[in-house]
Amino acid sequence: MSAAAGSTSYFTTPQHERLRAQVRDFAESKVAPRVAEMEEGKAVHVELSRLIAQQGWLGVTVDPRYGGMGFGHLAKTIIIEELSRVSGAMGAMAQASQLGVAKIVHFGNEEQKKRWLPAVSDGRCLPTIAVTEPDSGGHVLGMSATADRVEGGYVLNGRKVFVGNSHIGDLHGVVVRTGPGSRGLSVFLVEAISPGLSLGPHQPAMGLHGFSFGELIFENCFVPLGNRLGAEGDGLAVAYSSSILYGRPNLTAVALGIHQAIVEHTVHFARTHRRYDAPLAELPTVKQKLGQLQSQLMTARLTAYYAAHLLDEGMPCDADLISAKLTNVESSLDSARTAMEVHAAYGLDPGRHIERFLRDANHIYAPAGTSDVQRLRLAEVALGTYREQWSARFADQLRVPEQTPARWWRR
Repeated sequence: MSAAAGSTSYFTTPQHERLRAQVRDFAESKVAPRVAEMEEGKAVHVELSRLIAQQGWLGVTVDPRYGGMGFGHLAKTIIIEELSRVSGAMGAMAQASQLGVAKIVHFGNEEQKKRWLPAVSDGRCLPTIAVTEPDSGGHVLGMSATADRVEGGYVLNGRKVFVGNSHIGDLHGVVVRTGPGSRGLSVFLVEAISPGLSLGPHQPAMGLHGFSFGELIFENCFVPLGNRLGAEGDGLAVAYSSSILYGRPNLTAVALGIHQAIVEHTVHFARTHRRYDAPLAELPTVKQKLGQLQSQLMTARLTAYYAAHLLDEGMPCDADLISAKLTNVESSLDSARTAMEVHAAYGLDPGRHIERFLRDANHIYAPAGTSDVQRLRLAEVALGTYREQWSARFADQLRVPEQTPARWWRR
C-alpha cells in the first residue's frame, strides 16, 4: 500500500493499488522529464497527451463491451490524482477527456457508443465538452450559441470558451440552443475536422502549462442528425449531470494530486534544509505547519475517495461530490500558501516546483462551479431545497459491478 492511500485503504482494493503504482511509475518516468519543457514553452503538449490516452485510462469508467476498463470512479480518481501529483496540466488533460466521456456514456445511443467509446478507450479519440460562453460564463441558460435544423442535420453558430483539451480534442460535445428556455438546449458531437469549426489561438495562462482550455468558434458548421446526442432539449441535463457527476470529482482529483505533491515537496525541503545546525523540520513552528499540511491532505483525500466510492456504489451523493470539490480546492490552495511560508524565498524558485503547484491549484477553483457556488448548493442541501439528485437518476449506469475485469492493469 502506498503512503498516499494510507488513510483511505478502507475504500481501495489491491487492484486499485496496482493501478496507482502503474500510473505513478508512468507519471514519474514519462511525464516528469517533460515538466520543465512544458513550463518553459507553455505550449500544448500534444505528444504527451496522446501518450497518456494510449494507456487506456480515459476509458476507466467505460463498459468493457465498448473496450473500456469498467473499473469505476474511484479508479478514475486515482488515475487523475497520480498524474496531477507530477503534472497538474496532464492531470487536467485526463480529467477533461473523461468529462467528455460522460455525455456519451449516459446519453449516447448504441450506435454512438459503438462508434466513439472504443476509440476513446484505446486513445484514438480525445473527447471534450463545450458549455461555457464568453457572455454567459457558468450561467448555462444564458448561452446564445445556436443550432438551426436543416435537411439532414443542424448548422451551428457561436463561440465556446474555456474548453478543456480544446486544441487536442477530436470530438467536441457542444451544448447549444435549439429553442427558448430550459428545454431549448441540445447537444451535438462535433468532430474537430468539421468544416466551419475553428480554434481561437492558444493563450497560455497562469498555470497548467501544457494543457489547453481555449476557444471553439462555429461558423455555419454543419453537424449530421446522427451526431445529436440524446433528444432535442436534453442539453441542460447533459451539462448539469456531466458537471456534477464527472466534472466535480475529476477536478477534486486534480486538486488532490497537486495537494499531495505540495506536502511531499515541503516535507523534503524541511528535512534537507538546515537552520541553527539542525533540519528545518526540527523547528516547532515548522513542525506545526507540516502537521497542518498533513491533516488537510488526509481530510481532503477522505472526502474525495468517499464521494467516488459512493458513485461506484450507485448511492445518492450529489452533496458529497460538491463537498469534496469544495474541500479539496480550498485545502490545496491553503496548503500551497503554507508551503510557500515554509520555503520562504526558496519557494519562488521554479526549480523547487512550489510556485508551480500554487499556480496550478488556482486553476481548479472556477471550473464546475467556484467555491461560492459549491457553498450555495450545500446550503440548499441543508435547507432541504436541493432539487434533483443526478447521482440517483443515473445510479444504475454509475454503479460498478462486483465482478470487474482484471485485464486493465496488465496493459
